[in-house]
Amino acid sequence: MGSFAALLRAINVGGTGKLPMSDLRDICEELGFGAVSTFIASGNVVFTSRKSEAAIKAALEKRLQAYAGKPIGVLVRSAAEMAQVLSDNPFPEAAPNRIMAVFLDRAPPADTLAGIRGQRDEEIIHYDQGMGTSKLVIPAAKTGTARNMNTVATLAKMAAES
Repeated sequence: MGSFAALLRAINVGGTGKLPMSDLRDICEELGFGAVSTFIASGNVVFTSRKSEAAIKAALEKRLQAYAGKPIGVLVRSAAEMAQVLSDNPFPEAAPNRIMAVFLDRAPPADTLAGIRGQRDEEIIHYDQGMGTSKLVIPAAKTGTARNMNTVATLAKMAAES
């Protein structure tokens, strides 16, 4: 049995994609996942399963589309992968709420850095002045989802304890 974190794209952000976390928990339990728990209302859920990451992703995306009436992207990471993201933080001295990890389904294109626009005082991806006023645009990140290091740390801990 493995422990996983599923990160949903565009859930409860900016008033779109409303999905109560209690419904997400119920969906995960209906799919047979164990020890299900959610973290903050932005589409983070941790659980155990005997299924592979690909099978979990497919099952969740299918069920969430039926629930929402539109596709909802899901990125699945094992407990070990979440811990690795946390330990690979390139800005360990910076405020963790200003460091973003972008989760993608596949490796970004080789020219990812060339496509970045609006960069000011940000380092990729460290929002020194906060994300709210940033003009930073990373086109490759549009197919994924981002979480700050506080969230990554909590999800890694939750997954490790599942």
